[in-house]
Amino acid sequence: MAEPNCGRLVDKVVLVTGAARGLGRAAAVACARNGADLVLLDACADLPGVPYPLGTASQLAHTGSLCRQAGAAVLPVTADVRDMAALREATDRAIDRFGRIDVVVNNAGIAAPSGKPTHEISEDEWDLMIDVDLTGAWRMIRLVGAQMCARRSGSIINIASTAGLVGYRNFAGYVAAKHGVIGLTKAAALDFAPMKVRVNSICPGSVRDTPEVEGRMLAEIARSLDVPVEEHEQTFVGAQPMNALIEPEDVAAAVVFLASDESRQVTGSVLTVDGGFSIR
Repeated sequence: MAEPNCGRLVDKVVLVTGAARGLGRAAAVACARNGADLVLLDACADLPGVPYPLGTASQLAHTGSLCRQAGAAVLPVTADVRDMAALREATDRAIDRFGRIDVVVNNAGIAAPSGKPTHEISEDEWDLMIDVDLTGAWRMIRLVGAQMCARRSGSIINIASTAGLVGYRNFAGYVAAKHGVIGLTKAAALDFAPMKVRVNSICPGSVRDTPEVEGRMLAEIARSLDVPVEEHEQTFVGAQPMNALIEPEDVAAAVVFLASDESRQVTGSVLTVDGGFSIR
């Protein structure tokens, strides 16, 4: 039986990258529960140089099942955001299936390779981080921007990070990429504003790992910041003024707002969901 929806995204088609688990899954399910149909995109493969497991095909299928239970029509697609041809095929399939893409959630991203001072980062490590976290978002914007502008309607939501607002030691590649995402957001928002296409960023704070990640992503970030792994969760909680990690559903709620017509005059914004971390 389909779950009842709240109707805020009825008749919208939402494409989510990095949809297999974590923030991507939470955003997709929240959109489905609000009446959207979903295009779920994930590479479904680990990447050399990333020291924790990434999403899998079975996890992407599970995201699709949860969205269908909420009443959504679902198109799952395996594609890497580093591959423009694969992304073009994915967006073409989405438009063939649904006729349009109303919302893009650029969520796909990696938090490592990291854990080194700036001068010790290899060129390959730098290129990988920028290619996934920044250029991946630009590729999706490039592919959907023209059709959104032609329709004079659309919402692009880029998942950045508090690392897009402040610096972190031993995290130069990630910090540079996420600052770049915010810059891309602001520039694209100005480019698209005359065509009524909105572009916004969300900056999550430390997000609680979902069971599929088994604590490895936050643990890797902790290692990169020289925080003892056994103390990493307490350390991150202590840095949050509201004394709690961010839940994926907290970020998903912000996604629904920015995807909906409730935010029709919101563009170029940077919405923090960080428990107050960035106001210090």
